[in-house]
Amino acid sequence: TAGIKRDIERLYEAVPQLVNVFKIKEKIGEGTFSSVYLATAQLQTGYEEKMALKHLIPTSHPLRIAAELQCLTVAGGQDNVMGVKYCFRKNDHVVIVMPYLEHESFLDILNSLSFEEVREYMFNLFKALRRIHHFGIVHRDVKPSNFLYNRHLKEYALVDFGLAQGTPDTKIELLKTAHSEDQQGSCLQNNPTIPLGKGVSVNVTVPKQIDQQSASKPADKKFISHSKIQIKEGREGKEGSVHHSVQRSVFGERNFNVYSSTYQENSSTKVMKHSKMIDVSSKKLVTKKKIISTKTLSNGAARKAASGCPSNLICDCYATDKVCSVCLSRCQQVAPRAGTPGFRAPEVLTKCPTQTTAIDMWSAGIIFLSLLSGRYPFYKASDDLTALAQIMTVRGSRETIQAAKTFGKSILCTQVVAAQNLRTLCEKLRGTNSSCKRSQGEVPSKPVSDSTLPVAVDKSCAPETVGIQIQYLKSIQEGDDALEMKATDMKGWDQVPDEAYDLLDKLLDLNPATRITAKEALQHPFFKDMRL
Repeated sequence: TAGIKRDIERLYEAVPQLVNVFKIKEKIGEGTFSSVYLATAQLQTGYEEKMALKHLIPTSHPLRIAAELQCLTVAGGQDNVMGVKYCFRKNDHVVIVMPYLEHESFLDILNSLSFEEVREYMFNLFKALRRIHHFGIVHRDVKPSNFLYNRHLKEYALVDFGLAQGTPDTKIELLKTAHSEDQQGSCLQNNPTIPLGKGVSVNVTVPKQIDQQSASKPADKKFISHSKIQIKEGREGKEGSVHHSVQRSVFGERNFNVYSSTYQENSSTKVMKHSKMIDVSSKKLVTKKKIISTKTLSNGAARKAASGCPSNLICDCYATDKVCSVCLSRCQQVAPRAGTPGFRAPEVLTKCPTQTTAIDMWSAGIIFLSLLSGRYPFYKASDDLTALAQIMTVRGSRETIQAAKTFGKSILCTQVVAAQNLRTLCEKLRGTNSSCKRSQGEVPSKPVSDSTLPVAVDKSCAPETVGIQIQYLKSIQEGDDALEMKATDMKGWDQVPDEAYDLLDKLLDLNPATRITAKEALQHPFFKDMRL
């Protein structure tokens, strides 16, 4: 189209070095922080080689760009992890050149894959995850579109490390736990050239104000509201355990850690009124006037109010469906949230400050769930709390609440939701059980979304309240049309072993501390006859 042609022309103008090396054919992908183009390079042998050119947006932070390059150069190039061939820069425009892997759309092939192909797909995904986790890289955005698959050649590639973070012991220097802005600035002033590995280095100039946007994808602008699931920190270490390396809104909500009209200044002392309770299930105790006044307070006023809050006050609303003024006065909790909706682990959805490589394994579990059920995307939620409620409909509310306690979170759910049998669920959705068959060629791509899940939003709640009312419906698949699948075209789906669902259960372990690792997954009996 004309728009894509203009984008290609602008790219040539922004990075003129590309003109004599590559012939850009088309744009093959576009995301929040980059665009990807298909190009050909004329080699000395006369052969034209296809390349993928990833053009990073000019506002990307230099450290983020260098970190992505370091992931590609150190961990990439083997075990199904994408490598890097070249990198071009002109001013603030950076283009990363990678090998091009022709691949199929996940949705297009989902219901034509045989069970054996699914097994090979997951095996190769775990190989890639084992590779990056060995280097202490948390990908944070594992999903089908970031795991390229060439069905004919049986080739795979894990791509896009733009959101990657490091574990405490990461071997990727630029992914190590970030220090303060001043520390980062002084470090880079003293060491302007950063080694990326394999003899490659990059010169980074860092502006004084570090752009936090590049550290993670922006939070959803839509404000989470009308909810009746409350997520609270445990009584112990409510403030001391908060991780402050990413100063940004986690759920995209307005700052309602604002303490207004509850302080009285009297000469040299500040006295707090009795902790007032706000019932999130009723409008009567929260007037619009108060809500507006709370929202319009400046950040400076919010910080001043919070700083004046006595540290020894005890919360009055712990594990109840109310929010007290003590909680409203506390500083807002921040935690990494980067990733794609539908693939975020429970510890991400509940703002757990300590997130490990286990979040990638959860995402791999969601991919496996889609492959076994024939539904993609499996989850589709408008916000993180709805996403958590949807997880409960499959894994159970009691189980979710219990798991959250292990990482210091208290979840209050108004109703009990039973966990579902994974085999029964997947077979019904795919249509391979005796009561619900699906015809060949039908692609049941309808996601488990707000309209099909046992989740109902209470519209009467004030928009500043937190939570979600769960009304459990009988099953996820209720109302689906019963279709038939020819027995001769089952492609192994009528003989899925128990080991497959055992592995799925371990991948979707709600407790990140006990969730299966990539290395353990490769040794699971599900892959017993496959070679590493």
